[in-house]
Amino acid sequence: MPDVLTFGEAMAALRADRPLRLGGTLSLSVAGAEANVAIGLARLGHSVRWAGAVGEDEFGGLVLRTLRAEGVDVSHVAVDPAAPTGLVVFEPRVADLTRVSYYRSGSAGSRLAPAAMAGALAEGARIVHLTGITAALGPGPRAAVEIAARAPGGAVCLDVNYRAKLWSREEAAAALRPLVPLLDIVVASDDELALVAPPGAEHEAECVEALLAQGVGEVVVKRGAAGAEVFTAYGAVARPAVRVPVRDTVGAGDAFVAGYLSGLLDGLPVAGRLDRAVTTGAFAVAAAGDWEGLPFREELTLLDAAPGTALR
Repeated sequence: MPDVLTFGEAMAALRADRPLRLGGTLSLSVAGAEANVAIGLARLGHSVRWAGAVGEDEFGGLVLRTLRAEGVDVSHVAVDPAAPTGLVVFEPRVADLTRVSYYRSGSAGSRLAPAAMAGALAEGARIVHLTGITAALGPGPRAAVEIAARAPGGAVCLDVNYRAKLWSREEAAAALRPLVPLLDIVVASDDELALVAPPGAEHEAECVEALLAQGVGEVVVKRGAAGAEVFTAYGAVARPAVRVPVRDTVGAGDAFVAGYLSGLLDGLPVAGRLDRAVTTGAFAVAAAGDWEGLPFREELTLLDAAPGTALR
């Protein structure tokens, strides 16, 4: 049984060195919220299973090869011969502002069937990690999320991870609110809390109170450059962000989640989990790419070094 089970859509990722219409160079990698979390946890020494779907194509081969190389278990991945692996394109626009374009309509990930998850769910995990992105991909993935949330066994974590290009706020709320009584951990930015809180709860305090009243054990609020805060029945704990030069903010939220779940698996108190989460988030924004800059366990203290330090 792995420490963490997660699933969703991992895509081939093309990164441009300038706006697409101006041409230039594209580099090829892999991206996807759940895959990012899986890689982050594996680098921190945890056993992780990713059980999504890819196409029977070279991009799908790249996804599987990359995840295997990062120590992620892909033994339950569905390979769809009739649908392509999704594609995402990142292009720099202004300063650290990145424009993201998705090509995932009809992709293997959007056709993920609940039956494909049966084997992975039967083997269980200490933590099942879900995101709103997977639920937004289509009826099959949404049903898989609902089944995974109800699976007996370990703790269930949901990162709301709202994507306006995938669905409306009304659609997201209708799909995610019924899951709340099944969740142990809810992760959201302050503007996403209302998507899982009951109707009528709008302000952060109201949303948090309502979620805790529904049985959620921990409400983790990501505040970007302002850090993060965790609310439980015993009170709130906050941590500021770790200050680093920002190169790329894409994937920072996934890195944060990986750090937080790593701390939970290690038995750290809430403050310790937050410390690790803001640290892994800082590694993500200080490097280019969704997951490439994520730390290994022995590197967690690197950001304590003075700027410009040479490690000899």
